[in-house]
Amino acid sequence: MTATILSRMNKKVVNTHPFSPKSINLLKQKMKKVHVKSGEHLFHVGDVVDHLYYIVEGTVKLYKCTEDGKILTLNYFEADDMFGDYMSSEKHGVMESAKAMDDSVVGVIEKVHIEELLWQNRDISLEFTKWIRLAQQLTQTKLRDLMFFGKNGALASVLIRLTNTYGIREGDIWKVTRKFTHDEIANLICTPRETVTRMINQLKRDGLIHYEKGYITIYNLAGLRQICHCEDCPLQACRL
Repeated sequence: MTATILSRMNKKVVNTHPFSPKSINLLKQKMKKVHVKSGEHLFHVGDVVDHLYYIVEGTVKLYKCTEDGKILTLNYFEADDMFGDYMSSEKHGVMESAKAMDDSVVGVIEKVHIEELLWQNRDISLEFTKWIRLAQQLTQTKLRDLMFFGKNGALASVLIRLTNTYGIREGDIWKVTRKFTHDEIANLICTPRETVTRMINQLKRDGLIHYEKGYITIYNLAGLRQICHCEDCPLQACRL
């Protein structure tokens, strides 16, 4: 974990990392920008989505919600991230919901323009394949962390991902610049808030972290990595 972290988001962990600057510019030329207020949804489960979304400003959360109200937050997307399931069918639609966490500006790229770029530009086609693979790798590592090492391992993994995504390093200490409530952290590992509160308090007593008014400071990153049996994944796969 020696990468330089930016207060907004580490440029090395944006999920459009596989695309060259030239390809990003071509994608931007095809975008239609829309403004989304905090709390508004871009889509809900079951909607047909025939385009991709590129975050210009703000934050969008991708999540699933069960009938009994349980929430699993899948991703936080920040500026220069891209997401969406433009191949969703009218029969099934998408399997997640996307909600703006801040007032955001989002570039919408229609399916016809995506396919046009993929057909006409070999470089974008190859980069697009790498981008899809990166998304799959991110999902696989999150599933591993949720399933293999218990709730403590899942929480430790989330704290490391928060550090990579929103952390600023000061010597051996990492400060997470975005505020996260216990509820939001609980949704990231699909665990009751009370359980998360208990685990965070234990990590505080063990001297690994400090948590105050929603802001997290990591004192012992190596200790968290031991808890979740960190496999030293690429930085692009170790993010929210």
